[in-house]
Amino acid sequence: MELSVTQFVTLDGVYQAPGGPQEDPSGGFTHGGWSAPYGDEAFGEFMVSVFDRVDAFLLGRRTYDIFASYWPLHDDPADPLASKLNSLPKYVATSTLDQAGWSGTELLRGDLAKEVAELKARPGQELQVHGSGNLAQSLLALGLVDTLNVLTFPVILGSGKRFFADGAQPAGLTLTETRSTPAGVVISTYRKAGAPIYGDLTTE
Repeated sequence: MELSVTQFVTLDGVYQAPGGPQEDPSGGFTHGGWSAPYGDEAFGEFMVSVFDRVDAFLLGRRTYDIFASYWPLHDDPADPLASKLNSLPKYVATSTLDQAGWSGTELLRGDLAKEVAELKARPGQELQVHGSGNLAQSLLALGLVDTLNVLTFPVILGSGKRFFADGAQPAGLTLTETRSTPAGVVISTYRKAGAPIYGDLTTE
């Protein structure tokens, strides 16, 4: 399987608590729910297209807790997101969670690089990470991410956890697709392309 990451960010790179005020108020963050006004039909169609390729989910502890408190209570077989999240395997990278009550969940408590590499070696289309900012950053640093979907929302917050924070591992990417929704969300899909390529614009 290929490993894909889908991440919602503001124009200034914040990924914290896109869905609601209570998702992650850590650090005194008061802007939770900033993505909610932009969920138009085109946005929904893109998310469905992503879920059409999924064979398993890889989640961080916080995102798992958010998903596990919502999706099992909204298990509509006709919902393309709920049906996949509730029926497919879910792997949680955690050092603090001892057990998981959501059906189909397995905890990853060992070497992240080794365990994720083993998951990627299994047959299937995609192992998908949604949200899970800290986990996604670790996977990028390890060079394990094949596809990165960045959804940039037309809002600036000025504070909050940033996805590409100081210390991010340098990497080259190839833009494979971009589109925008009527509500103003820019959806960009990248594939890994090795190390960055440098030049010097000051020379003739």
